[in-house]
Amino acid sequence: MTSATPLLPEITSDQIKQLTSSQCLAQPLPAPILSACFKQSPEDFQVDELLEVGLSGEGEHLWLLIKKTAMNTSFVADQLGKWAKIPSRDVGYSGLKDRHAVTTQWFSLRLPKGKLPDISFDEFAKAHLTTATESIEVRQQTWHSKKLNRGTHKANRFVIRLTDIELNPKVAAAPATVDETLTLISKEGVPNYFGEQRFGRQGNNIVSALEWFEQGTINGRPPHPKKSRDAQSLLLSSARSAIFNQIVSARVQLGGWNTAIDGDVFNLDGSGSVFCVEQIDQEIHQRLASGDIHPTAPLWGIKNDKVSEAAKALEDKVVSQDAVLQRLAQGLEKKQLKTMRRATRLAVSDFSWSWTTEQADKPSLVLQFTLPTGTFATSVLSALVTHLK
Repeated sequence: MTSATPLLPEITSDQIKQLTSSQCLAQPLPAPILSACFKQSPEDFQVDELLEVGLSGEGEHLWLLIKKTAMNTSFVADQLGKWAKIPSRDVGYSGLKDRHAVTTQWFSLRLPKGKLPDISFDEFAKAHLTTATESIEVRQQTWHSKKLNRGTHKANRFVIRLTDIELNPKVAAAPATVDETLTLISKEGVPNYFGEQRFGRQGNNIVSALEWFEQGTINGRPPHPKKSRDAQSLLLSSARSAIFNQIVSARVQLGGWNTAIDGDVFNLDGSGSVFCVEQIDQEIHQRLASGDIHPTAPLWGIKNDKVSEAAKALEDKVVSQDAVLQRLAQGLEKKQLKTMRRATRLAVSDFSWSWTTEQADKPSLVLQFTLPTGTFATSVLSALVTHLK
């Protein structure tokens, strides 16, 4: 493929890969694992949604905690709507979960009359399974007064298994060095990159965003004012994510992804709160070192007026030196999105790992950790493994 799309022949696949591939993003240290297999089976990638909501046991919304294998969130939500015979707008969930995984998450269904279907959802859903790997189970159900809205859950708990591990001969000759890297990650975190899945297959979301910004069409057609709202939101998010990743990568190369640069905007850990300071003093350095606060980079838009000095110069330089980033930035500004800030550092909580020896010559590594919602487990894996297969 010499160009990403006939509508935009000047955008090459190499340019798109450079902006969307995790392998092209800088890491603080060389990855000690050269390659490893990931998601060879759904059981290799397990995610449990951590929801901190006190459910009342009363109300018109039925909340279900569902464990599913090899099914994505949208499919299950659709099946729930069909089971309860309610419109899709009355089915709620907090976040999208991967299909190629074993995941546990909450859903809500608005049932004003409080009447359940004659058959259980387990029975209904099993009748619609299409492959032997798919499974579904309701683990818990209760009533509540409110619908479950997007972004309600605070974190996700991951259990990830890496197999066929090949160590990087330039970095490590023994798993001990991998353990040292993992220990460092548990203490210092990793760059808070958006994962490749944000950009679609082969980075096509970036291509589509440019088409929409510059041609006014999505996949060759004018977007429908209402039906295309989700697609437009995804393209805006993808464009912002690409710019954010490149700015964070530049800070990693300079050694400033977890330390302060003059003019920085800081994020208070565990919150969406950001603030500036007149001078970066010892207190700021101590708070950064302890993980209480983090530097930030922009989710690009208009009114990027909080950042200043060296930090702003760096952000502007990264965008100005790349023609595709310039076009994405201009498109976002034309859409009148207001700039937001996102932490450049991702803290990894409750981190543990273990080695298994199912094959003596090829040990497996099982990772367990918790991440806040809106962040990516692949950010942790990319700091550890050069090539995920």
